[in-house]
Amino acid sequence: MKAFIVHAHPEPNSFTAAMKQLAVDTLRAAGHDVRVSDLYAMKFNPVASGADFRKRSNNDYLVYALEQRHADGTNTLAGDIAGEIEKVVWADLIIFSFPVFWFSVPAIMKGWIDRVLISGRFYGGTRFYDQGGLKGKRALLALTLGGQEHMFEANGIHGPLEDMLRPLLRGTLGYVGFDVLPPFVAWHVPYISAEARQEILDKYRRYLQALHEQRPLRFPSLSDFDSALRPLAMPVNTHRFLKE
Repeated sequence: MKAFIVHAHPEPNSFTAAMKQLAVDTLRAAGHDVRVSDLYAMKFNPVASGADFRKRSNNDYLVYALEQRHADGTNTLAGDIAGEIEKVVWADLIIFSFPVFWFSVPAIMKGWIDRVLISGRFYGGTRFYDQGGLKGKRALLALTLGGQEHMFEANGIHGPLEDMLRPLLRGTLGYVGFDVLPPFVAWHVPYISAEARQEILDKYRRYLQALHEQRPLRFPSLSDFDSALRPLAMPVNTHRFLKE
């Protein structure tokens, strides 16, 4: 297996970085090839702009998704984007390693998503969900949180974890066609003991060693919808995907 880890944490000695390194070591020990993009260390540019295209199809008005398609077809994407796309295409599994900032990923990772998961190659028209451009590849969120698990239960103060992660799990990874594995969550990290942190790392190692046993989350299939994307029958509940 070829695994690509997209890592975003500003502190190299963070617990999130320790999880990233454990993933590298565990996967390589199992005989897998691993590549890592450490976005902060790379000083990855998260800002989508016209500068992402060495040659524009329309120099007067920027429609970013259309310029992505044009630049991909003419090999005129900016070099940093093209390099990350090569890793995405190479990989069988992509792990997104990050701390939760404001119920989402750090801005540098959001910028990676905006600039690298390009229109045309990875999605577009009706090429999404089970027809997305990354169909056949797997994706995993490996995230750290300051909150405790009970805070993200159905009646918790923050509401269900799946609601918080929906834009990532469904609106990003599921949308472009990944088989999305159940996320691995490290809870309450800044406030727990060294022993508790080691228990999380041990649990993460076991998770990675048993990736073949993980069932992907459920998302819509285009076969359940007509040409106008109206449901052909009463839809199944694909919202509470973390509980299935």
